[in-house]
Amino acid sequence: MNAIEDNQFTRTWREIGESIPRPKAILSISAHWETRGTYFTAMPVPRTIYDFGGFPRQLYEVSYPAKGNPELAQEISQTIKKQEIGLDMKEWGLDHGTWSVLRHMYPDADIPVIQMSINHFLSPVYHYELAQEMRYLREQGILIVGSGNMVHNLREVDWNNPNAGYDWALEVNNKLKNWLINKEHENLIDFRKHGSDFRLAIPTAEHYIPLLYLIGLQDENDELTLFNDELCMGSLSMTGVMVK
Repeated sequence: MNAIEDNQFTRTWREIGESIPRPKAILSISAHWETRGTYFTAMPVPRTIYDFGGFPRQLYEVSYPAKGNPELAQEISQTIKKQEIGLDMKEWGLDHGTWSVLRHMYPDADIPVIQMSINHFLSPVYHYELAQEMRYLREQGILIVGSGNMVHNLREVDWNNPNAGYDWALEVNNKLKNWLINKEHENLIDFRKHGSDFRLAIPTAEHYIPLLYLIGLQDENDELTLFNDELCMGSLSMTGVMVK
């Protein structure tokens, strides 16, 4: 619902879009495109995908008509050596992990956008190392957005408690933030070793993996800041991380 609401989270996204340098293009790594293999959208005009069900009609009426950037997708596929990269020219597009955020950051949809899939079969360290190969994109003025949640357990959602988190969710969120601030990347990568609270907070990895790309893209001298640091409905973290 953040896609169509005006709230503290969406206002912060809007402020970020207005305050950072205007990117030449945007690469979005969304939790909602899991594949066997790694793919980049490479169509001239990616379609808006409604990859959800049971929500109000207004969500299905949203269009985010940003152009794609097939040339950028092709360049990345030729640059990355760690694994073979596929180009998707018709199957996917921009899912709600991408457009629900970008429509607030860049409401005119006038910046080209490509989306990267999450290879379900790669290990966390492999995702991290793949991100390191893409650091050069930052020097080209490409904004890279990782869209997911550090804490994400839909089975434990408490719809009657919209503005709070369970103790275990708060504990995990705080540990992750401390590791981010202190650049303890090994702890962030090997998140499965940290016990039962982490198994509750991250029962499946797809919403967490975009964070691994963010830290893999991080340079030693980067400034890291946190925003939208709130937990919702018990088991969802809205905490955002910006590296620049």
